[in-house]
Amino acid sequence: MTSADNNQRGFRDGLESSRGDPRVLAVINAILSTLFAWLAVFASDIVGIASLTATNVIVVAIGVFLLTHVMTRSS
Repeated sequence: MTSADNNQRGFRDGLESSRGDPRVLAVINAILSTLFAWLAVFASDIVGIASLTATNVIVVAIGVFLLTHVMTRSS
C-alpha cells in the first residue's frame, strides 16, 4: 500500500506543478469564447436586443476571450 500511496502522491504533485502549454490554453479559450459569444448573440437576437451577425459574434468573442484571459492569469 505504501508504494501505491507514493505513486498517487507523486502523480498529484506532478499535476499540481504542471503549468501546461499556454498556446493550448489560448486556443481552447478562443474556441470556447467564440461558442459562448455565438450563443449569447443568438439569444439576444431571439429576444430582440441585437442581430446575429458575424461582427457581433466577433466583438463579443474578443471581449469574453480578454476577460477570461485576465481573470485566469497567474499573479
